[in-house]
Amino acid sequence: MAKKPGFQVVLYYVTPPSAEQLQGIWNFVLGKYVNEDRKAEDIDFSVEEDESLGGGFILKCGNEVYNWSTRGRLGQFNEKLQQIRRNVGADEDVISILRTTTEEFRLAARFRRSGYVVSAGDGIARVKGLERAEYGEILIFASGVKGMVQDIRRDDCGVILFGRDTEIRVWDEVARTGLRAGVPVGDALLGRVLNALGEPIDGDGEFEAEGYRPIESPAPSITARQPVDTPLETGILSIDSMFPIGRGQRELIIGDRQTGKTSIAIDTIINQKGKGVKCVYVAIGQKASTIAQLVNTLEKNGAMDYTVVISSTASDPAPLQFIAPYSGTAIAEFFMNKGEDVLIVYDDLSKHAVAYRALSLLLERSPGREAYPGDVFYLHSRLLERSARLSEEKGGGSITALPIIETQAGDVSAYIPTNVISITDGQIYLESDLFFLGFRPAVNVGLSVSRVGGAAQTKAMKKAAGSVRIDLAQYREMEVFTQFSSDLDDATKNQLRHGRLLMEMLKQPIGHPRSMVDQVMMLTAVNSGVIDSLPLEMVREFMDGYLKKVHEEEQTIVHDIELLGTLNDDEKYFLVQKAQTMLQEFMSIKE
Repeated sequence: MAKKPGFQVVLYYVTPPSAEQLQGIWNFVLGKYVNEDRKAEDIDFSVEEDESLGGGFILKCGNEVYNWSTRGRLGQFNEKLQQIRRNVGADEDVISILRTTTEEFRLAARFRRSGYVVSAGDGIARVKGLERAEYGEILIFASGVKGMVQDIRRDDCGVILFGRDTEIRVWDEVARTGLRAGVPVGDALLGRVLNALGEPIDGDGEFEAEGYRPIESPAPSITARQPVDTPLETGILSIDSMFPIGRGQRELIIGDRQTGKTSIAIDTIINQKGKGVKCVYVAIGQKASTIAQLVNTLEKNGAMDYTVVISSTASDPAPLQFIAPYSGTAIAEFFMNKGEDVLIVYDDLSKHAVAYRALSLLLERSPGREAYPGDVFYLHSRLLERSARLSEEKGGGSITALPIIETQAGDVSAYIPTNVISITDGQIYLESDLFFLGFRPAVNVGLSVSRVGGAAQTKAMKKAAGSVRIDLAQYREMEVFTQFSSDLDDATKNQLRHGRLLMEMLKQPIGHPRSMVDQVMMLTAVNSGVIDSLPLEMVREFMDGYLKKVHEEEQTIVHDIELLGTLNDDEKYFLVQKAQTMLQEFMSIKE
């Protein structure tokens, strides 16, 4: 029969205790821990030297710690001083209170049912003695650093740190809070730049929060949702016409680095001005200078008035990069539960997965494909499933998510890209070759898709867009087969010319989103084929003049498209005739 493990008692010291002191400590242990279930011979008593204590000693009895060390007593005194600072009144003599407290203070053995640090480093601490600690619970260390329980084992738990691990030492006490990680929420957050813990880092001082929300919360149930049928206009013609995004949808933006992924997200945020949509931008693992430039762009376009920026830079510890998107979602949920529409951008989830992989490996979890842990799919699914359009009974608010994923050499079949593609409701794939050829945004028509489709388009946009996507796909295919051919029939030449005109029209500079009215009128003119003869270098100039003329002279059509979302046959015919007339005038001027 296996021997029952003994009750471990360890005495840590700086100066070796005398025989009399050892006997006194042993008597204390016997009086405290010998009972009907435990005899003296069941106690394994040992001593170890530990110079980091500074003086005194620590007695560890099972999961209970008695701290008579210099470090422990200084921590107790500092706690007392902090308590005084919180409670002292404005008219009281702080110096006299501190002096009295110092004189009356008695250094006593500290006994608390708390844990203690076994090891700390690389943003991770291992803690023993917290028998009832829960996953996701916030812990406070003796130095004031906070952490979150992320790994629970039989004898200890792994804690990710929200501060510098250099401030934490072995044997430091760790206290449970019983609270989950949360962030402040409220309208006061709009226009601010916060870190992953919800603390302002823009230098504009503190803000008054309306409450706190846990960063992790269950996704809305199926019955709490309603279908996605209201468009969220990005202002980008190639997306709104072919891959429409609806409020409550999750549309992935995917592509290699430096292909314009962030630009699409920023243009979408800028385009929400005046549309009643709150925006949350979460920057994960980016350079601080990049985030500063981005905030400056939003301020110039007046978008910071309705936007919250969550910044977790590349220099931040991995735990902060890990919780940043959950913090941003908690803030977005505050607005959604008020019945408002929210747009949230995660830029980008590739770096988020890398940060989680680093944490998991440091926590000694088993690596899987590409060294990611087995629960990396759940990492993103529990985040993105919180984006939804709530039912009217729940207030009718929505969160529209635009997660961004960076691919390597266009490989969309890698682990993280395929995971996120399977979670989202479609993807916008940006192609490097198109980008370098000058077609920006470089949206690949073949690999991009919106699973919501026409449900998130107005009737006017559906009618105007027509067969744009099919025409572009046929053009791309035909261009490949005819690039080495010199003898083409007229039908093929016309189709190629129409495709080139479409590609030219879909070019759009950064920071210039187009309204839905302008998009409908442009598509109507191009799909009619009346301007196929227009030289490519004149397309943009002609379109600008055409849109300006219609806005000035045809207010009825503009009103129907903008407010009613409709475009009848007579109005469509009139727009085509208008384009034909203006093309003749335009070409006569150019000649």
